[in-house]
Amino acid sequence: MLKRLALLSLTFALSLCSVESAHSQALIPHVLQLDSEQLEQQGLFLAQEAAQLAQFQQYQLALVRAQLASQLVPDNAQVWALLGSLYLQTEQSRPAIQALLKARSLDAENAPVLFALGSAYFREGDYNAAVQYLKAGLRLNPDTPGALFDLGNTYYKLNQLNEAIAQYRQAIDIDEKFWPAINNIGLIRYEQGKIDDAIEQWEAAIAIDDKQPEPKLALAIALYAQGQEMEGLAMGEAALRLDSRYAEIDFLAENLWGDRLLDEAKRFFALPQIRDTIAQLNRESLTQQ
Repeated sequence: MLKRLALLSLTFALSLCSVESAHSQALIPHVLQLDSEQLEQQGLFLAQEAAQLAQFQQYQLALVRAQLASQLVPDNAQVWALLGSLYLQTEQSRPAIQALLKARSLDAENAPVLFALGSAYFREGDYNAAVQYLKAGLRLNPDTPGALFDLGNTYYKLNQLNEAIAQYRQAIDIDEKFWPAINNIGLIRYEQGKIDDAIEQWEAAIAIDDKQPEPKLALAIALYAQGQEMEGLAMGEAALRLDSRYAEIDFLAENLWGDRLLDEAKRFFALPQIRDTIAQLNRESLTQQ
């Protein structure tokens, strides 16, 4: 108990013994006995607060509460899973893995924890470990489009392109409106030189959600490269206005754009009309700051 409280950095209340007669005595502190059930309830309350803060994207505030909760209720798998997910949200994949492995040790049959471990190892660049955990989670909960999509991305990074497409298609079979999987099939097809197929995939993704910048920009670049310049320029500008981050080559690479499409993107961004649009968006961003 004392060791745990020390880790928690809790301040102990001290009680003082009485002083006899006129003789001064040393003050002897006594540790206040804290109720373990009360500590557990407090930990669960903090975890609930953390989850609520996370819903409002207050991840740093949520993380502090989840860290304390994990110390107060160290045998609760859900608390460790929450902590791991918050580390992932704050781009801290190594501590995320540690927290999620602790959650898995307490509950080995928790598919979301296994999926989160797959995501964490993916971020660390350990794609073989990511495959292992994502497949383990899918054995428990196979009808999870997001996990199938993550597995497809992992195979993509391992350059197992046919296997990646197979996972994306499984995700689409479960949810036909899962546009990210359709979009990424387009990315692979473009790298394979199957331009018409890639265009069809991006058109299908846009038909599901025409407010998504990624398939719209990819399609714009492909159309421009195919000679449909006016349509490509107009669509490209519209896509960049939806999210100016897509004007950054590094951001596109993080989103699994391959070398062929990245080369086309560099040429597209160098066009005077697109270059002016990007400059305008950058000025607007600085003004808003």
